[in-house]
This record gives sequence, structure tokens and C-alpha cells, in this order.
Amino acid sequence: MIRRKSIYRYYSFLAISILLLIAQGANAQRKLSLETSKTDSVPFFNGFAISVDLVGPIQKSLGDYGQYEAALRFNLKDKYFPIIEIGYGMADADDPTTKLCYKTEAPYGKIGADFNLLKNKHDIYRLFGGFRYAFTSYKFDVTSPLITDPVWGIHSPWEVKDIKASYHWAEAVFGVDVKIWKAFHLGWSLRYKLRITSNEGDYGKSWYVPGYGISDGSNIGGTFNIIFDI
Repeated sequence: MIRRKSIYRYYSFLAISILLLIAQGANAQRKLSLETSKTDSVPFFNGFAISVDLVGPIQKSLGDYGQYEAALRFNLKDKYFPIIEIGYGMADADDPTTKLCYKTEAPYGKIGADFNLLKNKHDIYRLFGGFRYAFTSYKFDVTSPLITDPVWGIHSPWEVKDIKASYHWAEAVFGVDVKIWKAFHLGWSLRYKLRITSNEGDYGKSWYVPGYGISDGSNIGGTFNIIFDI
């Protein structure tokens, strides 16, 4: 009798365990189906965002050069973000050592893509890695109030204007996008810039390249963006 009760208990325990496993499996399958349904419910084209950079205007207000830049970024499945960036760079600088004055202003453009690096692609926060190809065609002026002729020793002003130049470069991008409220986001990015090719005329290198920055300066740059999802 005791043996039969033990067998009943064993089979009862086994049956309950099997039922619990089946229930857990069904629940897990239901959660997976819900997650898959949520993922699949995100359309391939999931809108776009417009943004403006604040770093360039601050540079211009505090120094001799800067730029105004805006971007249009497309959202593909919350994973891939093709982007177009356009801007207008300008410089008006005097070198106290050489007494040279440098002036330029011109538009520039960048095209590339960002990739969402987070595991949860649909989170309200995003971690980006990406790249840009950039180009500008510009003219610059270099003037000096007084240059000494090395042969005759005569002092006279010197200037060259409208020197045609062009610049191609690439950027490696790492950035963060944080949702603040509804469609309003803030984001920042670090940029590593690498010159591809350039044509800077017959009078030496450009001091400032619109969109790129100081030609002999640091290759590291950055942006701080105000972003609106559309």
C-alpha cells in the first residue's frame, strides 16, 4: 500500500512537472511571438529626423572660424540611418606673427550612414557608429599689410584673392542619441577626419577648410545636435 502510494506520488509529481514545463514553454513561445511581432511591426522606413549642430556657431562666436550645419537622417528599421549633412563654413583670421590675413566662406556637404550598435534596436536611446564622405569647393584670400622684397628691400602690401581650392575627406563617427521629450532628442558625436585628396592652388595650403576645420590642426572633431523626429 505504501509502495503504491509512493508510485502515485512519483507519477503525480512527474505529471505536474511535465505540465509546468509545457506551460513555461508555451509562455516563452508567447513572449517570443510578441517580441517578434513587435520587431516585425516596425516598418522598413520608420521616418526621418532633422538636426542642427551647436558646436560650429559657438566656435564662430568665440574665435576666427566656424560653421553652421544641419542634417537630414533617415530611419530604416531602427537599425540603419543614412544621413545627409550640409553646412556653411567661414573664417576671417589674422596671424599676429606672420601678419597674414586669411579669409574664406563656402558651403560643404557630407553623405554617409550611422548604425545602431545597441542590442535593443527599438530603445529610446541609441548608440551609433558610422562614416561620412565629405566635399567642399571654395575660394580663399590671403593678404598682408606689409611684405619686404628680398631683392630690393622694398616694403609693400601683398595680397592674393579668390584662390580656387577643393577638399575631399572622410570621417569615422561615434555618437549618442538621447530622447528628451516626445520627438525632441539631444545627441553628440565624435569625428575622426582623414583627408582623401585636395587641390589648394599655387600659394600653399589653406589655413581653414569649410566643414573640415584647420587643415594642420587636430583630426578629432565633434558635434552637439538638437534633433527632431518627423
